[in-house]
Amino acid sequence: CSLAQDWQARGNPALRLSFAASSALARQMEQGAPADLFMSADEPWMDYVQQRDLIVNDTRVSPLGNALVLVAPADAARPVTLARGTDLAALLGPQGWIATGDPAHVPVGKYAQAALTWMGQWDALAPRLARADNVRSALLLVERGEAPFGIVYATDAAESQGVRVVGTFPAESHPPITYPFALARRAASNAQARTLLAFLAGPEAAPTCQRFGFSLSR
Repeated sequence: CSLAQDWQARGNPALRLSFAASSALARQMEQGAPADLFMSADEPWMDYVQQRDLIVNDTRVSPLGNALVLVAPADAARPVTLARGTDLAALLGPQGWIATGDPAHVPVGKYAQAALTWMGQWDALAPRLARADNVRSALLLVERGEAPFGIVYATDAAESQGVRVVGTFPAESHPPITYPFALARRAASNAQARTLLAFLAGPEAAPTCQRFGFSLSR
């Protein structure tokens, strides 16, 4: 993680990072996992930990944004217009699947459900979703050709050599994709944790975040 390296290069101790779906991390915090910062892929899971008094409320900030895109295997990519009424079901063919996160608990899947509902396609496509545990797993299904399309974040698509973006969902088709950060309640008096949060959400980290394709939402 480039930001972790940047933090350490400034004379700070190495970070211990835990990567998982926002839902899994939030529930781990609820069960007492020792976290100093929580960085969520959507606002509802940050709401979840806030409602349980697991974060310091006035430290919550949402500095980053992203876009929702449709991807296809790189060797079969053709542009797709994503608008109300676009018939993705027809493009899938009789046995095709769309890979994305499980809308029941994975943020990207929730955004995908919202976008497909906006398009008028949810009822037709809900039974044809390959519901992955995270974005990377959804990408892998498309890379392998096991799903002709996937709905993922622009930043994840940019990191994959095996897929190409064939369309970007209009911003109005889904809630804004923002990434909230907050100090965990257990670290309320931890000055270094507060400094880390300020670093990650501030101007020093912004160029690195933009290089990886995130937008600045502040």
